[in-house]
Amino acid sequence: MNNILRMPSSSHIVDAEHPELAAPRAELCRRIERHTPGEGLFETVLPGLFFARLTKPGDLNRAVHSPALCVIAQGSKHVMLADELYVYDALRYLVVSLDLPVCGQVVEASPEAPYLSFRLDFDAAEIAELMLRVGPVETGVQRSARGMFLGRTNGSLLDAVLRLMRLLDTPDDIPVLAPLAKQEILYRTLKGEQGWRLGQIATADSQAQRIARAIAWLKAHYAEPLRIEEVAREVHMSTSSLHHHFKAVTALSPLQYQKQLRLQEARRLLMSEAVDAATAGHRVGYESPSQFSREYSRLFGAPPARDQRRFRERLSA
Repeated sequence: MNNILRMPSSSHIVDAEHPELAAPRAELCRRIERHTPGEGLFETVLPGLFFARLTKPGDLNRAVHSPALCVIAQGSKHVMLADELYVYDALRYLVVSLDLPVCGQVVEASPEAPYLSFRLDFDAAEIAELMLRVGPVETGVQRSARGMFLGRTNGSLLDAVLRLMRLLDTPDDIPVLAPLAKQEILYRTLKGEQGWRLGQIATADSQAQRIARAIAWLKAHYAEPLRIEEVAREVHMSTSSLHHHFKAVTALSPLQYQKQLRLQEARRLLMSEAVDAATAGHRVGYESPSQFSREYSRLFGAPPARDQRRFRERLSA
């Protein structure tokens, strides 16, 4: 994913091979364009609802992705989790069920057919509350434990998405109707072919839920030396079981996950608070400036100071 990948437009494929999706997809595009005045990601007045618009393929973007449902109206995107590639477009949606360090790149976008996407954030408590009403969710044949998966976009899901989006036109209805619309979207996702994987995160005392608690602990203590035994005690697992299930869910070891958190936060400090590289490294837990510079370069493709300088040059251009 070091180079921008270009693919033929998928929009005509969706409309030609899945005519039942053509009308809702077209409305989805129109509504996203109305609420995206320029390039980038835009937050709406509905809590947790975001729209994105790009008119050309994007650069690689590394981030810790929060739990969310991502639906593309037009264009396509690649997301990497460790060395695993997830490709999604107007026919496939992406679900991230817990905080995961990922690398994303929009690969299909143009001024004539911009990349347009919908993102709805959620948390495990909302899924747990819904499951109390839905009951147990049937598991799939392939019992992957990954905290990220793709699902096939269908008309029922798009209809629910559009009901939520239409509330932006009637803001007085949002307090009452938005929770209901969001619940329907999550219900459609939970009942999808891979929805059981989302349900695992909200199942009391499941291995997936324990890993979610381990992730929360790591996020709260990322700048401290990692003591795996302490994390294991916090989530009531043996150290070997924690390692095994953590990697099954996140594709990373706890140490690799902590390193991603540290480096992502260091980059935020460099770009938004304008601290120097040594200060950023120290604040996220690195004792060795050379180790920090080496690991930062490996992840972001340039040493901290050079990366910071390029960022400032882009802002002033």
